[in-house]
Amino acid sequence: MDVARELQSEQAFTALLQALKAGRVRSSEFLTMPGLSAILEFPIASTREAVKRAEEQSLLTILPKRGVMIMDAGPEITRACMDMRAALEKEGVRRLLSAGRQDLAQLRDNHERLLEEARSQPASDLSIRALATDLSLHDFMATGLDNPFLRQAYQSNRNRITVIQNARSFLPDRVVPAMQEHLDIITALQNGDVGEAVEQIERHLGQTLRWWGVGH
Repeated sequence: MDVARELQSEQAFTALLQALKAGRVRSSEFLTMPGLSAILEFPIASTREAVKRAEEQSLLTILPKRGVMIMDAGPEITRACMDMRAALEKEGVRRLLSAGRQDLAQLRDNHERLLEEARSQPASDLSIRALATDLSLHDFMATGLDNPFLRQAYQSNRNRITVIQNARSFLPDRVVPAMQEHLDIITALQNGDVGEAVEQIERHLGQTLRWWGVGH
């Protein structure tokens, strides 16, 4: 593959991720290649390369001569992806804390501000901002992995969770408990308490799965 084609394929893959994030393509949706190409606004050839890469991350399944099926976001897949995220995060915080105390002042402030707003006068875009705040802590914990293969595994799983989150919205009623659960994790991290941090990550996982109605 020449450089120009490789660049366009990379851009098409980025466009596919953005389409998944924005909900323009959704869980269990069937799309023909021309249809997906039109959504992404990239040529068929680049779209095909993007689709191959997406299939490697289990974001979709290629149906030969037909098109693609976006990943299922049912209970089994949801539990597997969320469990994988928690497992990687627990290892991430172990490594982070073994390197010393972390500066979490900004993360705490962002969570506390959002929690205060959710409890008083939530704006119409609260759920969107809450999701960004939610991901900021999860991504921070993953930085502790400090291993390109583990980070790659985390990022691929994060992409799958994007599909799941579009299928299972971050409802306003979930914002308050979710932010409080995050603050409990942050407190444990600030205290340098690995055991408590791991316990709170497990608790947050369980609460999220119960909220989504998929058990633990």
